[in-house]
Amino acid sequence: MKTNVLKRALCGAVVLTQMLIGESVMASSHMDAPLITLDPAANTTDVYAFVSESDGQQYLTTAVSVYPFEEPGIGPNKYNFDDNVLYEIHVASGDGLSRGKEFVSYQFEFKTRFKNRNTILQSYLGPVEQVDDANQNLTQTYKVTRVVQSDGHRRRTLLGRGVVPPNNQGLLTRYYNLFDDGEQPAKDGVDNASNLDRYTKAGVTRLRHGYQAFAGQRDDGFYADIQSIFDLDFGFGGPNKPFDSQGGFNVHSIVLNIPLQEIGGDQQVVGVYATTSRRVVKIINDNPKTKGELTFGRWVQVGRQGNPLFNEALVAIRDKDRYSRSRPDVDAALFKKYALAPELAGVLIPLLGLPVDRQSTRTDIAAIFIPDLIKVDLSTGPARLAGADDANYSRLGIFGGDALVSRVQAGLPGLPAGTIPGGWPNGRRFGDDVVDITVTAVISDLRSAPLQIEGPIGDNVDQNDAIYNQVFPYAATPLNGRNHGHHGSDL
Repeated sequence: MKTNVLKRALCGAVVLTQMLIGESVMASSHMDAPLITLDPAANTTDVYAFVSESDGQQYLTTAVSVYPFEEPGIGPNKYNFDDNVLYEIHVASGDGLSRGKEFVSYQFEFKTRFKNRNTILQSYLGPVEQVDDANQNLTQTYKVTRVVQSDGHRRRTLLGRGVVPPNNQGLLTRYYNLFDDGEQPAKDGVDNASNLDRYTKAGVTRLRHGYQAFAGQRDDGFYADIQSIFDLDFGFGGPNKPFDSQGGFNVHSIVLNIPLQEIGGDQQVVGVYATTSRRVVKIINDNPKTKGELTFGRWVQVGRQGNPLFNEALVAIRDKDRYSRSRPDVDAALFKKYALAPELAGVLIPLLGLPVDRQSTRTDIAAIFIPDLIKVDLSTGPARLAGADDANYSRLGIFGGDALVSRVQAGLPGLPAGTIPGGWPNGRRFGDDVVDITVTAVISDLRSAPLQIEGPIGDNVDQNDAIYNQVFPYAATPLNGRNHGHHGSDL
């Protein structure tokens, strides 16, 4: 079936899908579960995980972003990490990969301080020349703790501390922007660490045992035409002008480089996911001296994310909040049914005239999402990165011919031995077009040898609105509040 026929059919399918399943949409709108949308500082937007290399050292690069739809032009610029949220990145390996049980977690805890509280100028007292200088009134610092699970015990190690660079306000943070001019758009990504803007460069922190960390505002690296779905727009997947619903917005990102030797070396496949938690708050009423005061208790998980699109595109409304509060070790029991018989496949497959057996028993889709960990083969070379001068890079990963060779897996059927995707669902890179990859996978049959690939099809949005960095922290420069576009429009 030709691609243009599939695209036309998909237009009607999206409308039908929306009518049938209401708010359960097929894309990462950053509004995936009802309760977490009320808590933006804890609302994860995307998780990334891929193999990288720097100065001869190989890493598992991991990242999690929170706080969706940060409008760059807001004032005062008060999008920040929350001191009362615990941000965690988890890694599973060995039999924990299939069980959905991590063996090591990395905790990020933030602390906010003001240099001057006797002013209305919350974030800036003047132009910020250096990170945490006298004019950066609001400064956040953080600590990174490694927590290893072993024999029922948790061993904690403080890896180090870092400082969060300022948000991109514009005139007061001119070094984020072209020509170091606060009136100009944000700088493009670079392929050499020495060329990073001075705030980002100062935000890169070297921790103990060879780890690297960064935490701060970044451009939202996810791109897709979400608006067409909610508008029931027949233009989705059709000839309309590309419309990037996330274009022009920032997020707050945590990026962590994990040396491979710290997690058992490169001859393995690992799984990555992220969680956010809040402390239980109690009101003291039994002590007359402290009656009415607040006390903080244990951490309670409020958000979770692994692979893109799982909770948004597969899990039904009734279970979305349950997913956010649970861990991957329950996915097989609670959520596997959504992957084995994706509702989206039940709509698209008949409409496209494809074999009906692709609507159910989708062990291929379940293998990607259950348990909901981003599986990363560490035995390959470094992942190709978006924007690199590499003709083999593709935003569509394996569907675009972008492949890597594994030394620990047999690889995909019908392809040379060891052939695995160069991007998601083997890890997830900045730039992977996860919407197009997901829809293409759902209408294809990845259970057969050779694979039965249809399309690829998608939403016509084929790139991010900003150019990613080719070096740590990889995410693109945060957009300038004084000079930025929205949704793919010209500046």
